[in-house]
Amino acid sequence: MNSQNEEDLKPSREQIIYANLLIIGVWAGIVILVTTYLIYVTGILPSHVDMSIIPKVWGKGVDEYLEITHSPHGWGWVPLLAKGDFLNFAGFALLALMTIVCYLVLVRGYFRQKNWIFTFIAVLEIVVLSVAASGILGSGGH
Repeated sequence: MNSQNEEDLKPSREQIIYANLLIIGVWAGIVILVTTYLIYVTGILPSHVDMSIIPKVWGKGVDEYLEITHSPHGWGWVPLLAKGDFLNFAGFALLALMTIVCYLVLVRGYFRQKNWIFTFIAVLEIVVLSVAASGILGSGGH
């Protein structure tokens, strides 16, 4: 293999940063999920939904479950982060956010390289993911 082909196989600076951010974010998310689960099961924080009614609502549809438990949908969980059963959503939110954060690194790299097509694609991906997560269109964010 000549030196040109070896250079082509090496990851770019942005790919290295992307991978490093992703691994840090994933492990942080896992640690947050485990920690918040332990907070939930030990009862350190009170729950929004009492554990005693969980078996009664387990087989219900989502709408009926939300109505019975007075639980929010969409981003309505954010004000409930002080509740043990909603605190774990923070870890899930971090894991979901990592793709957008990593794409921001790619946008910066593609922009510096003046690779306008890939810059546009990465920006468009960020916009699509953000709109989907926001619930603006009425179908996401829940």
